[in-house]
Amino acid sequence: MMEGRRIIANPRPCSGSRRVIAKKRSRPDGFVNSVKKLQRREISSRMDRAFSISTAQERFRNMRLVEQYDTHDPKGYCLVSLPNLLKRSKVIEIVAARDIVFALTLSGVCASFSRETNKKVCFLNVSPDEVIRSLFYNKNNDSLITVSVYASDNYSSLKCRSTRIEYILRGQADAGFPLFESESLKWPGFVEFDDVNGKVLTYSAQDSVYKVFDLKNYALLYSISDKNVQEIKISPGIMLLIFKRAASHVPLKILSIEDGTLLKSFHHLLHRNKKVDFIEQFNEKLLVKQENENLQILDVSGFVFVVQAALYICVFMFLIEFYVLKGSKC
Repeated sequence: MMEGRRIIANPRPCSGSRRVIAKKRSRPDGFVNSVKKLQRREISSRMDRAFSISTAQERFRNMRLVEQYDTHDPKGYCLVSLPNLLKRSKVIEIVAARDIVFALTLSGVCASFSRETNKKVCFLNVSPDEVIRSLFYNKNNDSLITVSVYASDNYSSLKCRSTRIEYILRGQADAGFPLFESESLKWPGFVEFDDVNGKVLTYSAQDSVYKVFDLKNYALLYSISDKNVQEIKISPGIMLLIFKRAASHVPLKILSIEDGTLLKSFHHLLHRNKKVDFIEQFNEKLLVKQENENLQILDVSGFVFVVQAALYICVFMFLIEFYVLKGSKC
């Protein structure tokens, strides 16, 4: 479940969400309030969760606005070069690296700001028809990777570019170089950056090939060519390959993330005629959930069955807690 940042070629519209802000209730003195929260932590049946929620205000109490940046700067930049600056667009991603802050807008314009001067350094869009979809800071070589689509190919394929931070600080956004030029990252192709393992996973839908690259120098490490692979899950040190489901089972393979060595191959039994809600990898644990069935948690390091969890267990535990508390009051 320790997956990296995956960017898919198909643009997805952002769905709006409504947020209702309730009227704040008056709070007692800060010292008394903290004492009460500590008291509730000691007597609460869910002490960790209750205390964490109640102390949220204290954790952010000392946060103050230091500086604000504006990505919309039509007067300071040529609109012919970046037509998407004609109107404001909300910020969807913020990345901080060293003394520079990057802000990516929904329209695909990315601006960089210096934290020393608090002024805009440059825009990272190097062509008028470039729409930047996502950002990734590569700490291995101190560079920023931009994932973009272009109007010239109807925004259908992803293009990656790496630019060193020192060049961006000089305002040289065009000093970067393209990445993975040999890959056809059209829908449903994708690129995924795994900062934990220091790897990049790409999928070329044209030839159904997964490729793993080194995040330090972008060298190709190995390829996985199998049209039966439905999904790949990345965890620290390993990859889980999920294949097309058979009638009563789903084939699974676990590979080493470093060199693609096969570590384990097995079939996980499934209930017939019931769809699979999800299959996730969490370190050495495998989580499998089918429709209206128990959640299964398996230890794939030794393939030992650990636990089967179901919703009725939560209800059962609640009833036990209820009757224990009721008995204690009697």
